[in-house]
Amino acid sequence: MVFPKDIDECQAALRVQRRIGRGIWLLLLSVLIPAGCERRLVEESESGRIRIVASVGMVADLVRRLVDDDVEVSQMMGSGVDPHLYQATRDDIRSLISADLIVAVGLHLEGRLQDTFERLQKSRPVLFLGDSVPQDRLLAEEGSVGVPDPHLWMDVSLWSLGLAALEDQLCRLLPQATERISVRRVELERELLQLHEYGVRSVQTIPATRRVLVTSHDAFRYFGRAYGLEVLGIQGISTDSEAGLFRMNQLVDILVQREIAAVFVESSVPRRSIEALIEGAADRGVRVRIGGELFSDAMGPAGTFTGTYPGMLDHNLTTVALALGGQAPKRGHAGRLSAEGDEHE
Repeated sequence: MVFPKDIDECQAALRVQRRIGRGIWLLLLSVLIPAGCERRLVEESESGRIRIVASVGMVADLVRRLVDDDVEVSQMMGSGVDPHLYQATRDDIRSLISADLIVAVGLHLEGRLQDTFERLQKSRPVLFLGDSVPQDRLLAEEGSVGVPDPHLWMDVSLWSLGLAALEDQLCRLLPQATERISVRRVELERELLQLHEYGVRSVQTIPATRRVLVTSHDAFRYFGRAYGLEVLGIQGISTDSEAGLFRMNQLVDILVQREIAAVFVESSVPRRSIEALIEGAADRGVRVRIGGELFSDAMGPAGTFTGTYPGMLDHNLTTVALALGGQAPKRGHAGRLSAEGDEHE
């Protein structure tokens, strides 16, 4: 893993900080701390704020919904960032080392960070929300043994299963806020249940023969299982894999034979493979359009409705339903999509 030496040295420095007085600590900074760690560790000693680090936006949004504003919640990967390919920076490592709690999806979604998270578990709490899902509800990567699909958030009802474990961990960290955290968890569960039910209803309005979702990579299998769609991805579960010519030709055949009129690009995955599918179908006299851009491994821009987990899924469910010939409010379940610039052809 990247920067293992930084992790060990910074952890050792933090232990020293706790054992000695602030004055001596400041004198020893230049000797004990690897280059660049000083400012981060001094800030931690001065702020006194609880710090929680979340790997991806879908995780960070749940945490922010449950904690008070005085808790610092930082998110490693922002809008449009592919977690399968993400490599930690030095700032990421420092942020993880100074965190009071780390929350991630797990199941190797954050593949290149998995070793780092597991090492940090020895010195601080690390919560993997994927561990809250029963094994018999996990999907495995097609053709593999023991490799689970980590895209749990695509099924709103499944993603909600992590809230109890998150509430428990937050209450341990913030005992003075347990009542508020519990109330917020119940409210969030109710909101997500309503969103899930909206998704089921909306997809059921799509004509049965058109309930086929073609996307850039195989991130929507939980989405398909939960809402009744056949899902066909060009790449596998991880975008680290390459789409072969055979797979591309196979999907073009399906588009032509089944007269599938719309395919979907993803916000965090290059669209060239989807465009190649459209060109392949056009060469055979069939017009296929892009039905919209879906959020798969990352949410929308920060500060927007689609930059929240409910907004992300509201957008996906509404976009798919409308593009495939179903019925759904153009502004989505919460009535906020077009206000954020989300458009449907």
